[in-house]
Amino acid sequence: MMKHIASCSWFTLAAFLGLPKVSPAWATAHVPGSTAAWAGVQDPAPIADSRPEVKALLEQLDQHVSKRGKEDSQAKGAIDKLLQEFKKSGPKDREAIVKSLDRCFQAKRTDTSEGVPDNGLYVAAAVALGEMAPESVKSLMSWIGNKTHKKDIALQRMLITRLGKTRAEEGRKLLLKLLDDPDSKVIAAAGEALGEFETAEQKVRKEVFEELIKVLMTIKNEFDADNNDTIARERYENIAAPIITSLKRLAKHEENDPQKWQTWWNKNKKEDWDSKAK
Repeated sequence: MMKHIASCSWFTLAAFLGLPKVSPAWATAHVPGSTAAWAGVQDPAPIADSRPEVKALLEQLDQHVSKRGKEDSQAKGAIDKLLQEFKKSGPKDREAIVKSLDRCFQAKRTDTSEGVPDNGLYVAAAVALGEMAPESVKSLMSWIGNKTHKKDIALQRMLITRLGKTRAEEGRKLLLKLLDDPDSKVIAAAGEALGEFETAEQKVRKEVFEELIKVLMTIKNEFDADNNDTIARERYENIAAPIITSLKRLAKHEENDPQKWQTWWNKNKKEDWDSKAK
């Protein structure tokens, strides 16, 4: 019966229901499911791209950066504005913004008289790039360990932690490699960054957890073997807190002692962490 009604013309259906006969134009404009009824529903307007305001900001940034540090405060202001524009930009503007921020790392800056790196411009660019995934992932990766800025550990830490913010798979692979870095501060930064994968699927979280617990226990054992070894002590003190924090984020479990974490891992590596967390 319903199939028969659905196949009827409007006039036939109106007569069947005892309704006044009206024009098909009116009917199709109001009958749910009709073509005309959906005429007002349109696809979202395409995101504007190659916008003049973005081009102007890019030009401003380049001009400020070229002043050899004299206008770095203005350059950082331009970076902040570009970050806001990035969120509402099309693919061409996004690519142009990332390229412009990437060029900031090529600008030469002179260390202060105390030997402190003048890295404010680079740090601002790194912070912004961390919010521009996936377009920014390769840029961040290219400057981690780059000989131009490798000795600037503060900047390296920012690049590493911002790469973690992107939650990119290729970034995760690099962060895992950095756990083998000879500099404990780099290891600590990578350990902290890997905690950003707390929302990844359980398999990925377990892979990251396993690598982190290995590093934590290796460095702890080195320290326990000789408490007078200042190098081992420094390495342990640098990496313990950030790695333990990431273990908590990945496992959704609370422990503070490394040995208890090892025991927990041995017991729960094959368990369903998510069901346990509920």
